[in-house]
Amino acid sequence: MTLSPTGLQGSLVLDAEALYHELLRGVRMLREPTTRLAGIASGGAWLAERLQKDLGLDGEAGVLSSSMHRDDFAQRGLAASAQTALPFDVNGADILVLDDVLYTGRTVRAVLNELYDYGRPARVRLAVLVDRGGRELPVQADFAAARVALPAAQSLALARTEGGKFHFQIKEA
Repeated sequence: MTLSPTGLQGSLVLDAEALYHELLRGVRMLREPTTRLAGIASGGAWLAERLQKDLGLDGEAGVLSSSMHRDDFAQRGLAASAQTALPFDVNGADILVLDDVLYTGRTVRAVLNELYDYGRPARVRLAVLVDRGGRELPVQADFAAARVALPAAQSLALARTEGGKFHFQIKEA
């Protein structure tokens, strides 16, 4: 599914809940019985946590932090987001990494470096809620629920209500 901005300043019509259900369908297709879920903090971790429940999987999904391997660490510093927590053995695992928005590919590169600090998986795949293009690195999702065209000056991020419902926030950079 390819979408584009509505033309209204600061507004993008994207139904995050509908896209989540599309992502759930895609993850069902990608997942094998031994696949482990790991979400990129924070939006991807929220997705992984909810997918873990909706797929009826035992245990907890993993969380991957990109903060220690970012190439802009000097400018950004250590993020206050969640730290990496992998409740499974990475060595030889089939891991499906989840993220809310794929843009330049730099966060995914940092997360892969973090993941390999914990061991050597047999396979790593990527599923995202939204692919907004604009890649700076050769990174591609195995599944994207939607593709969105946004100006470089705007950022798109997943948010959730206290009740756990997803929605998007779009901001001017």
